[in-house]
Parts: sequence; structure tokens; C-alpha cells
Amino acid sequence: MSVFKGVATALITPLNENGVDYNNFAKVIDWQLEQGINALVIAGTTGEGSTLDDAEHKAVVKFAVERINGKCPVIAATGSNDTRYAVQLTKYCCDVGADAMLVVTPYYNKTTQNGLIKMYSTIADASSKPLILYNVPSRTGINIEPETYAALADHPMISGIKEANSNIEKIVKTASLVGDKLDIYSGNDDQIVPILSMGGKGVISVLSNPMPKKTMEICDRFFAGDVKGAAALQCEMLPMINALFSETNPIPAKFAMSKMGFCENYLRLPLIPMGKSNAEKLEALMKEQGLI
Repeated sequence: MSVFKGVATALITPLNENGVDYNNFAKVIDWQLEQGINALVIAGTTGEGSTLDDAEHKAVVKFAVERINGKCPVIAATGSNDTRYAVQLTKYCCDVGADAMLVVTPYYNKTTQNGLIKMYSTIADASSKPLILYNVPSRTGINIEPETYAALADHPMISGIKEANSNIEKIVKTASLVGDKLDIYSGNDDQIVPILSMGGKGVISVLSNPMPKKTMEICDRFFAGDVKGAAALQCEMLPMINALFSETNPIPAKFAMSKMGFCENYLRLPLIPMGKSNAEKLEALMKEQGLI
């Protein structure tokens, strides 16, 4: 049931005032594939899925599946704070050929840990493709506890975790409880090597939007046994990672990709373009890395 090993790019969705810019969406997908990316996440946080309407959300997933055409796994973000809608979207994305679903915890209305178990079980029961559970309490206000992962680990359609809680102690406890039943992926680019060291399978990455090869190299070095080299590259990438999170994701990622010619620097409200000072710092780092 493993979906991928290595790096999945949490892909931006190119937008303009008329809607989704499919010409640039095709361009960025093709470039990621040329770079050898291990998987692509469509319409997640970085893809501004929360401000895509239902028709757009379904259309971008379908477009990506057809464009990628089996060259790498397609992971569709189908989470919602309305479980009924998450089930509907999951079924649709299964039907159009997505390889897996990324399902975030419910935001705003939150729930209890038992509610999480019931919600994820309900979505997984409705899915014909594996689910990766997405834990990002800084955005949703709720954390998936290690014991909750353990309770869900035996479901045949739940295969992995995107862990972005930043709490290494809880991640270690989760790894001890779930063993090899769930693949653990870092949801934070600054914790790739620490999570790999706990048996993690890779990262769902923002950094790999502008820098897919460098991000993959961190994982590749680690998997080849060069832990020291992986750690050194993780440290080398830290200024870029920090710049890409100097404002709310995907604001800096959109700026970076626009500078590289992959999209307009256009975001949907309430997101707005990057502030001048942070943008200048990110642009300087991109020049240092030879990206522009």
C-alpha cells in the first residue's frame, strides 16, 4: 500500500483573475516530471485547495491525472471539515484515476480523537485508493495523537501519514506504535532527515516546487547510507526553507515559481502577494542557488 518513497511535491496551482491557468499548470507538471519527482500532490495547502471551488478542485485533479499519465503517483487532497464532502471528493478522485488521497484533519469545527477515528474510517471505507492522513495542527487546531494513528493503522486503505506537527517526541512515539503499518512522511522541509532517521519514507515538500532535485538529493543521500551528507544538505537548504515559510505557505512558493516563469504571482484572498522585504530575501537566495 506504499504510495511513494522519496519526495512528493505539494504542487502550486497556477491561478489568474480568470481562474486556473491550465497552460502554466501543464508547464509546472511537465517540469516536475522532467526533474524526476517521485510523486505529486494536487490541490493541497500549497495548491490553494481551500479556495478552489468544487468544480475547480475536481477539474485540477482530473487534469493532473491525465497530464501525468502514470509517470508518477498522483496524490489528490480530499480532506474537508465536512466529512460528507470529503467522502464525495475522495470517490470522485478515485474514479478519475488518482493514486492516493491526502486527507487533512477537520479544521475550525475540530473534533475529538474518537471523532478523528470515526471520520478517517468513514472516508477510508469509501475509498478504493490508499489514504495518507495529514496532520498540521498549526492550521487546523487539532493534533492526531500517536494512539489515534495506532487505532487507524490496521485499516486496509490507510497507508501513511504526512506529519507536520513539529513535535519530534510525538513522531517518535507514533513510529514506535505503528511500526511498519503506516508510512511516515515529513510535512516540514526542515525535518526531512530527522523523520527519515525514525524510519520515515520521505517528504511531502514545498521546497521541491522550485528545487525538486535538491530536495530529492536529501532523501537519496539518506537512503544510500550517506546520513552525514543528507544532514549537511538539509542544513544547506535551511535558509531557502526558512524563506519559503517566512510568510504563510504558499505565498512565498508562488512568488518563487513566478520568478522562475511557471506562473503569475497571483493568489486568492485572503492570501496576498509576498511583502517586499521577505520577497527580496527570497529572490536573493534564489539567485545564489542559480534558480533565476
